[in-house]
Amino acid sequence: MNEMNSFFNSSLSQTDPEIAAALHDELFRQQDQIEMIASENIVSNAVLEAQGSILTNKYAEGYSGRRYYGGCEYVDVVETLAIDRAKQLFNCNFVMFSLTLAHRRTRQYFLLCFSQVTQCLACLWHREGI
Repeated sequence: MNEMNSFFNSSLSQTDPEIAAALHDELFRQQDQIEMIASENIVSNAVLEAQGSILTNKYAEGYSGRRYYGGCEYVDVVETLAIDRAKQLFNCNFVMFSLTLAHRRTRQYFLLCFSQVTQCLACLWHREGI
């Protein structure tokens, strides 16, 4: 039982200090330097926290309240909040949002944007057919 608790409760620095050190060094590098690469972003601690949340472990195919698998009640809560906040933000009656269909980085970003009901603009002009 002690081994199992250790598995679930150990930090990265306890489990793999070399990886933890590299990630720590990368954090300070990003805070001190800027890379002018369009596909890279600097995100807040809140976004990093959401991206590494317990939802990383979850697969929730389907829609809120109508999932193909059990154990999705809290994913439904998060997804419903995101939908409601997007409706309010964009003043619309319908929003399609799925935690499992979006790229992991994108879905957490939108959740955090909608949690603050801040202005969130998406530029999709580069996409064909839009």
